[in-house]
Amino acid sequence: MPSKPTIAILALTLLAPALAPPLAAQEAPSLQQRVETTFAEAAPGTRFGLVVTTEDGREIIAINPDQRFIPASNTKIFTTAAAFATLSGLDQPDADGGTAVRLEPSGKGAPDLVLEGRGDAFLSSAADCTSDCLATLADAVAAKTRVVHDVRGDDSLYPNQRWGAGMSWNNIPTRSGTATSALTLDDNELPLRVTPGAVGAKPRVDLSPYYNVFNTAVTVATGKTDLEFDRAANGKLVSLSGTIAADAKPEILLLGIDEPALYAAWTFKRMLEARGVRVTGTVTARHRPLGPTDDPAIRKGAPAPRPPREPVLAQLTPPPLAQDLTLINKVSQNLHAELMLRRISRRSGSGSIADGTAEVRAMLERAGVPRTAYDFSDGSGMSSYNRVAPRGVTILLRWIAGQPWGAAYRATLPIAGVDGTLSKRFVGTTLEGKLFAKTGTLNASSALSGYMTGRSGRMLIFSVYANDMPEGTSATKLMDRALELVAAEN
Repeated sequence: MPSKPTIAILALTLLAPALAPPLAAQEAPSLQQRVETTFAEAAPGTRFGLVVTTEDGREIIAINPDQRFIPASNTKIFTTAAAFATLSGLDQPDADGGTAVRLEPSGKGAPDLVLEGRGDAFLSSAADCTSDCLATLADAVAAKTRVVHDVRGDDSLYPNQRWGAGMSWNNIPTRSGTATSALTLDDNELPLRVTPGAVGAKPRVDLSPYYNVFNTAVTVATGKTDLEFDRAANGKLVSLSGTIAADAKPEILLLGIDEPALYAAWTFKRMLEARGVRVTGTVTARHRPLGPTDDPAIRKGAPAPRPPREPVLAQLTPPPLAQDLTLINKVSQNLHAELMLRRISRRSGSGSIADGTAEVRAMLERAGVPRTAYDFSDGSGMSSYNRVAPRGVTILLRWIAGQPWGAAYRATLPIAGVDGTLSKRFVGTTLEGKLFAKTGTLNASSALSGYMTGRSGRMLIFSVYANDMPEGTSATKLMDRALELVAAEN
């Protein structure tokens, strides 16, 4: 016979289910727990960071808020904000940034022709160009002289830093990694058109003679078009491989250009010759090597002034910088972002990456962002050396919202389900048309930071990152679902 204490324990055990509170009365998971559960669905090894705050800075949710993440194109948030914070006359035509032409003595009879870059991101050689056209400068030269010696592309306004530290070599042949230069033409991209041939034969390729093509691609009867190209850095031979379906439409591949100033001068020479201007010399480029005076940590005082130049024969006027800032954020244009960083640096520096990032850093100090929350090696986010912390990003975004230009800045961001890089995200959700944010994707890194309207109608500020995703996996849908959870309860 059991003892009395044993009987009491047995009775309590039998009564336990009856004494337990109903399931509905148990404490529900918190919002943060539900977001963490969502993130737990990601592939093993994926690391997340998320901060969401109210307009007054109160944090609603924080997951790894001070860990540092590769921001990818979220870097453009900092570059474009620094432009708004430091540059004036953004809505006016860019009188200081237009490409110019000069005639310089050559000592060879005919003068040298210098095409001088000033950081213009919109210079175009398109046949249907109507604004900021290289053809306008060619017309001006043809009206002045019928013979020139050398044609020189001059990008010495900025030091010769075509890529920031940490640029992945595999991106350099592509439009995403095209080189940066003060003399930029057609976004420093060349289209390679690939048209199917007969089944089993090579497809036809059409490309500017600036590059040569080694074509090993094959036309196939059925299947998916899968074309790849490669090119050695500073090389002129493009290797095309893969397959294209016989019934496919022509495929357009956009190639990057490593020597933008030389390419611009080469194109300009062809335009001049088409107008009857004889070129007796060669096509060359003038660069300015990177030196100690281009680093504000070393330089004492202002950068050295540029040497005197011959008078300008003609100069273009690019569109307002505000138009470029919108383009940079809406479609995540890498080259334009890099040029904007150099433009920012010209305010007090030499046009170098170091001077540009110094301006960004000064802005972040004014905004109260901790120094441990960021490091930058470029202006576009293509560098794998860049790092940001989600909490620091929300501090900056809150500061931006309070600036006189805050509304204009927000208007440059993609809108969920509407335009830019967010046109296909959040479609059919409560955040469609109510989230304004900059995207980012690079080497196992995804990012999204900006503003969204919660269910209550209040504006929320957020920054979310996923890094270290295994190859072949994505965390984008989980990031979007987490933001939808937060917006639904705030």
